[in-house]
Amino acid sequence: QVQLVESGGGLVQAGGSLRLSCAASGRTLWRYVMGWFRQAPGKEREFVSGINSSGGKRYGDSVKGRFTISRDNAKHTVYLQMNSLKPEDTAVYSCAAGYNYDAMDQWGKGTLVTVSS
Repeated sequence: QVQLVESGGGLVQAGGSLRLSCAASGRTLWRYVMGWFRQAPGKEREFVSGINSSGGKRYGDSVKGRFTISRDNAKHTVYLQMNSLKPEDTAVYSCAAGYNYDAMDQWGKGTLVTVSS
């Protein structure tokens, strides 16, 4: 089991930036694929970004070129740098962990990001 706690959400104006953090405890982080997902009101959960144990990264089409994922295994933390934010980025952002992208079974409670126009 891995416990995940997100932080860094908040209210920001369109065009602004935020950095989300996901702190992990309970198991060694480096083994896991880590991902960020988001869910806006009335919409399905959407994959935002992921990073594997080798540092390979994936991004959803809607955030490519604007968001950057990184991980610090020594600090057991994964980050999501979000730039050029848009109102449509407003959502609850959740961190997830798993042994692969098809087995993301450990989840945090999420942090709310609100982007005002």
